[in-house]
Amino acid sequence: MDLRAFLLPLAAALLLPATAPAAEFPVKPIRWIVPFAPGGSADALARTVQPAFAEAFGQQLLIDNRAGASSTIGSEMMVKAPPDGYTLLLITTTHTINPSLMKLPFDPVKDFAPVSLILSQPNILVVHPSVPAKSVKELVALARAKPGSLGYASGGTGSSPHLSGELFRLVAGIDLVHIPYKSSGPGVNDLLGGHVPMMFVGPLAVDGFVKTGRLRALAVADVRRNAVVPNVPTMKEAGFGGVETGTWFGITAPPATPRAIIATANAAMVKALANRDLKAKLDAIGVDIVASTPEAFGAHISAEIAKWAVVVRKANVKMD
Repeated sequence: MDLRAFLLPLAAALLLPATAPAAEFPVKPIRWIVPFAPGGSADALARTVQPAFAEAFGQQLLIDNRAGASSTIGSEMMVKAPPDGYTLLLITTTHTINPSLMKLPFDPVKDFAPVSLILSQPNILVVHPSVPAKSVKELVALARAKPGSLGYASGGTGSSPHLSGELFRLVAGIDLVHIPYKSSGPGVNDLLGGHVPMMFVGPLAVDGFVKTGRLRALAVADVRRNAVVPNVPTMKEAGFGGVETGTWFGITAPPATPRAIIATANAAMVKALANRDLKAKLDAIGVDIVASTPEAFGAHISAEIAKWAVVVRKANVKMD
């Protein structure tokens, strides 16, 4: 996963649309819908960014978790919200995978006004310490010895962790059982309890558990190693190149939101991502900062929908 093309310097604000921000916006708290349960990567990311984003806006930013239906419940709520800038939505890679898996109650492109990409992070393959595998090759050998005996958790069918597991299954030629949850948070909880043996998940959700030994990291699904687990090999280094997947995160607003309000929200996010304290926190957990213009984010969404359609077809992924 490589989103470096979207990285902008601190002067990125100069690239914003020429439309002047609405002078009256914002004058009250802003609702930020996170369509995933508390405790997962998306929720942890939103709460990490929240203080700097709120400071840049000059208003409270209230996170509203609305999990379910592979993020579509929260997304539909935003689509139906007034286009006044006071309701924003966090979307992830899942938003661009869903169109290939289900009939949506909205158009994933036309019904979402792009504001900006925010961050990207690779998925990390982690296992419960009870799993007798200290490397990816040992894990694959274990799966081949007992086909269908190993299950992997994900944040729901069609999520980035799910497709990471499917891609791993195809590349390694093994039989794994997918165990979907409403979001990655509950999946991580069951992984910690030993109820599921393995999972692909973002570093933000498992950083502390890997460091304390409650989970074992086997590989990073990226083209380079991750700062969270610098001694953990990439999937290619582990012998399974091609399993490079991750999750990006971005902000959208309801359709028909005025361009001036979008520009104001974009400027606030660019300013927030330039915050030194926030950057230090994100660097420490292996998350890449991404900032883009609304137009670039819109193009990214369309390209991702096309890309994941191919992956879903080749892996024959179906909704459970």
